[in-house]
Amino acid sequence: MRPEELARYIDHTLLRGDATEASVLRLCDEALEWGFRAVCVHPCRVQLAARRLAGSSVRVCTVVGFPLGGNTTYIKVLEARRALEEGAREIDVVANLGAIKDGRWKAAEEDIAAVVGVARGIPGTVVKVIIETGYLTDDEKVRAARMVCHAGADFVKTSTGFGPGGATVEDVALLRRAVGGVVGVKAAGGIRTREQALAMIRAGANRIGTSAGVAVVSEAG
Repeated sequence: MRPEELARYIDHTLLRGDATEASVLRLCDEALEWGFRAVCVHPCRVQLAARRLAGSSVRVCTVVGFPLGGNTTYIKVLEARRALEEGAREIDVVANLGAIKDGRWKAAEEDIAAVVGVARGIPGTVVKVIIETGYLTDDEKVRAARMVCHAGADFVKTSTGFGPGGATVEDVALLRRAVGGVVGVKAAGGIRTREQALAMIRAGANRIGTSAGVAVVSEAG
């Protein structure tokens, strides 16, 4: 896979707690240089990223309910709405993991659907749902992935990168089987090399979240 092809899979990510304005601008400039699909930044940096990337094909992604998923639905909706107002066009929302572990599937689905409802107010907005696979059994992963489909989201995503485990080839393949072609699969968490990224793509991922996007793509050259 050529570097420019691999770059179109990548959400170039900076979600460190100590991310500065300068580091966010550098992230955006790298995304422009390499042709990444999106940058993923904290909500407080959406406006900054949107200004830097204005007029380009690089999309601004941000996180909602991050990283634990335990915010109320009301707060997640407010977060999503504000992010969209400030220029985000992709939302990575953390599912209510406690509800999933409780088996309260309807509540977990309604939480996601509320965020999807806000996003649908702007055509072309993409919603990815983080199910934090490191906390789930295989049965829960499958059911959560199907719940993401029912809630109307666009992607199921493996991990925040802050949980007990990152993306694995086995989980990506499991999620792809669970959703078929209904939604996308985003692999994120611990992906730092070209070979890891390609393995995830072969397993069924059509988006890769990584803070090492430049290293991944430059290896491909």
